Amino acid sequence: MTERNTFARSAHDLGLAAWFGGSLMGAVGLNGAAQEEGASEVGTARIASAGWTAWAPWGAVAIGSHLLGGAVVLAANRGRVGKQKGVAASTAAKTVLTGAALAATAYTRVLGKKIDLATSDNEKDQEMAEHVPVDTHRAQKQLALMQWAVPALTAGLVILNAVQGEQQRPLQQVSGAVRSSLKGLNPQKR
Repeated sequence: MTERNTFARSAHDLGLAAWFGGSLMGAVGLNGAAQEEGASEVGTARIASAGWTAWAPWGAVAIGSHLLGGAVVLAANRGRVGKQKGVAASTAAKTVLTGAALAATAYTRVLGKKIDLATSDNEKDQEMAEHVPVDTHRAQKQLALMQWAVPALTAGLVILNAVQGEQQRPLQQVSGAVRSSLKGLNPQKR
């Protein structure tokens, strides 16, 4: 990779940082504050829902930034992915983990919206909740588990970013290129 991709790398890393940090702060800070300040189970749910609803657009921007920046960086590094030992494996692992984090994020949002509708004071929301009955207790139990899945999965992505950063050290690149070249010379590998 000869060109610099500072903007794309920054978008990728800042997006992931916000995704991880926002989900962790929500699980610890927002949900903890809602538990402490909610006068009832419904009040607790309403406080948490209001906070997560306020975060949702920012979270979407963070995720979009991470994905777009990652796509640009991956395109710029496609040669390294194919030739340097370990880069394809870490890229595949990162892709799978990103998919899992996206799925967990989407599922937590769906669960949160179900709880939001079921506990809403809004007449429209109450009507909608009647048409699609929600087992609020079950949804809250699932959400209690899922709220930790997103920061755990995105923390895994931060770790894989560190692995890929180490793979870009000059010595790692040279040894990967030499191994790749030697494979091409080995008649048994052809």
